[in-house]
Amino acid sequence: MFESTLPADAADLMRVSAFRRYLEHATSDTEASGLTTRLSSLNPSLMDDLRRFERKSLTDDRLEVLEVMAAAVRHGKRLRLHLQHEQRVLPLTIFPRESLVHSLMPIGQLLESRLFELRVLHVEPAQLGVADGRDPPPVGDRHQYTPLAPLLWELALRGSREELLPEIAGLAAYRVAPGADLSVLALSGTLAAAVARLQRDTTNLTDIAGWPGFDRSRATRMLNGLYLQAALMVSRSHPAATNEGWSASRA
Repeated sequence: MFESTLPADAADLMRVSAFRRYLEHATSDTEASGLTTRLSSLNPSLMDDLRRFERKSLTDDRLEVLEVMAAAVRHGKRLRLHLQHEQRVLPLTIFPRESLVHSLMPIGQLLESRLFELRVLHVEPAQLGVADGRDPPPVGDRHQYTPLAPLLWELALRGSREELLPEIAGLAAYRVAPGADLSVLALSGTLAAAVARLQRDTTNLTDIAGWPGFDRSRATRMLNGLYLQAALMVSRSHPAATNEGWSASRA
């Protein structure tokens, strides 16, 4: 098993300054600033996804948690992220296939924080495991393992990313997939109404942005969130995908 590059006391939510000092003295394949990775045990496609963020970090330190987590979800790979949460480092391990996340901070406390301020400092293969099925392993505190879906949803709605994820961007029409289970999400008000409408209609981003309570940013965030719940159908050939002014169609 690949060994973590991080010191044993990382679990104590070390200060960001101490974390960066550690990285400065880490092994040669760990960089001291921006998004740093040790990806030797990951598959090439996931490596390519994450290297996009390494290149981005050369000019932009506002790294997006959502994109890194989306890459893990797309490839079904467990990852350990080290996030800057205020002045502390929060290790977060995601298990896409099991739909679980491990967090030393209570997930409710994390979700109540300013998610748009989270920054990715370091990514590595997950060192924690989970038992077969959805139950956490016997080691560690069970309450630290919680469902992944609410975190992905809230990061999409309230995180730093305001653009569509690359996989669903471009000329496209969107609809909620039949049978998608969104019961775990806290849907209410205009957001619940929009999701219900997308369960009936196929439409594009421009039209969604004009719905009650929506603008382009909120529409984008909702679509990203639905995509990360595996609840979004994306059509490139539907009439709504090729004509931004075409009104929604019942399909």
